[in-house]
Amino acid sequence: MKLTIFNTPIISSIFRFFSNSIMRLLGWRVDGKLPDIPKFILIGAPHTSNWDFLLFLGIVFRLKANARYMGKAELFRPPHGWFFYWCGGIPVERGKSTGLVDQMVEAVNRSDKLILVITPEGTRHHVSEWKRGFYHIAKSAGVPIVMAKVDGKQKIARVGEVFHPTDDMEADMTAIQNAFQGMTGINPKKKTKKKYITLAE
Repeated sequence: MKLTIFNTPIISSIFRFFSNSIMRLLGWRVDGKLPDIPKFILIGAPHTSNWDFLLFLGIVFRLKANARYMGKAELFRPPHGWFFYWCGGIPVERGKSTGLVDQMVEAVNRSDKLILVITPEGTRHHVSEWKRGFYHIAKSAGVPIVMAKVDGKQKIARVGEVFHPTDDMEADMTAIQNAFQGMTGINPKKKTKKKYITLAE
């Protein structure tokens, strides 16, 4: 198994201790657990603040998960590319003939175990539409979607609801977004309106 910040012996335990301590001090808790499934797409929303990344780290350490994320290929080049690999990154070539979705489907297919984290809004700024890349990756790779819902009012991250894509993408997207109703994120002023687009990325 590839070593990352989340599973490196001793180091990951130290980070987990500090992360859990900070989460408790700030009043945040994680409700639920990740399913016992070897591969899935973990979507987190609403994405409303720069602090979401730190919350993501706290959730992952709390759940003892070895999470991965997508990053532009330039970040993974020497001399410091090793650091982004160690942090769980998977490089994607935006100029490649195969699109982002195809590259990630390939990454999922060649892995025995993989938790790929994606924010469907694509940005912390206000948007009126969700991107669909996460759905196309899950559908093409034949893996389920697991939800991580950020309830900023209660300071709870609700994790664990599993969704299996069907042959009706429109109904699936509606059902997935409905599952996030009532979630405000860390910054409620930037909460995403319930809409989505048809583009793959």
